[in-house]
Amino acid sequence: MALARIISGGQTGADRGGLDAAIALGIPHGGWCPKGRRAEDGTIPQTYALRETASETYEVRTRHNVIAADGTVLFTRGAPTGGSRLTAEFAHERGKPLLHLDLQEVDARPAEARRRFVSWLAEHRIRTLNVAGSRESLAPGIRAAVARFLMQALSADAFAPEPEHVGAELSGPLPVAAETPAAPGTKRPR
Repeated sequence: MALARIISGGQTGADRGGLDAAIALGIPHGGWCPKGRRAEDGTIPQTYALRETASETYEVRTRHNVIAADGTVLFTRGAPTGGSRLTAEFAHERGKPLLHLDLQEVDARPAEARRRFVSWLAEHRIRTLNVAGSRESLAPGIRAAVARFLMQALSADAFAPEPEHVGAELSGPLPVAAETPAAPGTKRPR
C-alpha cells in the first residue's frame, strides 16, 4: 500500500484524529476547511495544513475533501448522522470508495478492523485518504480513538498482537510537527 496523503476538514473529533495520525506518522496531510478555519471549538489551529474554501459552510469543505480524495474512511460511534451521513452521500454520489468504521465494532475486534481497513486501502489503491466522521461533542474521545486506530493500522506493526488495554487513551499529548502547508490531494485520473 502506498498511502501518500491524509486529508480532512479539520473539525473536532474524527477529522483531527486523522490529521494527528498523519503528523505522528510523517505522512503529508492537508485538506479543505471552511472559510475562516471555522470549527465547533472556534478556529482550527494553524498546526494543520488546510486550505480554506470560499464558503463558511461545512457542506462545501466536505464536498471538496470527498472529491480531492481517492476514498473516504468514515469513523462514527453508531450509524452516521448529520455531517457524517452527508459525507457518505457525497461519496456515493461521486462513486468514490467509502469505508464506514463504527468504533463500537472496532473496539470489539480491533485487529479485524485494521485488516479490513488496510485491505480496503489496497483494493481501491487509495493514495489520498479523506478521514471524516463524528465531531468530538457528539462522540467524546473519538479524536484519540481515530488517531490511535490509524497509527496502529498504518504502522509496520499493524498486525502485532493486541495490547492489554486496547481501549486505553493515548498517553500524553499527540505529537505535532511543523511543516509547510501543502495543497490538498489531487484527483487521480481514472
